[in-house]
Amino acid sequence: RDSSSFSWVDPRGVHLRDQDDRDPPRALPPRAGALSMHQDDGAEAKVRDRYEGALVVRQASADFNYAYEYLGNSPRLVITPLTDRCYLTLTGALSMHLGGAPAGPAGTGKTETVKDLAKALGKHIMVFNSSDGLDYQMMGRFFSGVAQSGSWCCFDEFNRIDSEVLSVTAQQLLTIKTALARRASHFLFEGRDIPLNPTCGFFVTMNPGYAGRTELPDNLKTLFRPVAMAQPDSERIAQILLYSEGFAAAPTLARKITLLYHLASEQLSRQHHYDFGLRAVKSVLVAAGSLRRVSMGSGSSSWTEEHEQSLLLAALTQATMPKLVDDDVTLFGDMLRDMFPGRSTPHMDTRPLEESIVLSLQQRGLPNVPALVQKAVQLHD
Repeated sequence: RDSSSFSWVDPRGVHLRDQDDRDPPRALPPRAGALSMHQDDGAEAKVRDRYEGALVVRQASADFNYAYEYLGNSPRLVITPLTDRCYLTLTGALSMHLGGAPAGPAGTGKTETVKDLAKALGKHIMVFNSSDGLDYQMMGRFFSGVAQSGSWCCFDEFNRIDSEVLSVTAQQLLTIKTALARRASHFLFEGRDIPLNPTCGFFVTMNPGYAGRTELPDNLKTLFRPVAMAQPDSERIAQILLYSEGFAAAPTLARKITLLYHLASEQLSRQHHYDFGLRAVKSVLVAAGSLRRVSMGSGSSSWTEEHEQSLLLAALTQATMPKLVDDDVTLFGDMLRDMFPGRSTPHMDTRPLEESIVLSLQQRGLPNVPALVQKAVQLHD
């Protein structure tokens, strides 16, 4: 079975199921000039595809022609109610020829949400990491290419750009917005007459909490619709990712890993390289899925909840223990024992790898230090 295909289908299926559970469709009385049956506003707020002579993607009052950009069988974003609200704001902004500006802490899915909306519409999107080294000329060339090609662009950490450059950028974007509102086929941009593709889109993401960030000029704020990206629902996301990896006890396991990482972020020491957010959760779940596929390949047939807990425990140990300082290893081990009572860390046979590492150290004339061998094994895992 192609696991990448299933990991694409499963998040969408669970999302549609949860939508129906939260907002069951209601039949309303017919309106004049409308179909005999239609659904309420809850259904209208969902991204949906319709074929009307051409494939149209519709959300609320915003309509977009599907762009048919080949994107491959790439993983899709796990959709939560926060994602739905962000989609609604971004599609509304595009329908008014504005840009979208998701803002929030790191790890809340700002850029990934914009990228997934582009996939839903079949659009090509370019993500550009902003820095204070950008000048207005480089921004102008970028905007010119996007306006002519009809692609989307997303400037990550947009408020890292100098305020002087942002002021000029506002005028450049206003020129494009005016041309879009006039439905012009060509327009004058930076002294050149260029064609305009009306399907272009501009997005920025911002993290206001970081040092060195600048406040956007007022004339630039009016060209973007802001979206507040709060803390994501980590338990729901973990549950859907576990389902997509084939775990039957996903609700229980998702609750365990989110609670464990929440406790670790509060009780372990403060280190710059520690990360117990959503990115770390996802990396552990992907590792657990890999261990499950390896276990399937070895002919294991015991897929009880206890077996799945052992696989998740092994993935947590492999992904988390190597980055902990010595003082935190014991504390995190106690947390694992409390979260998985009666379960010991599965023993992985790494003797062939350790022997190869020791042989390589001897050939290079380096001392055989057990801690070095252990770290090399952890890096390999």
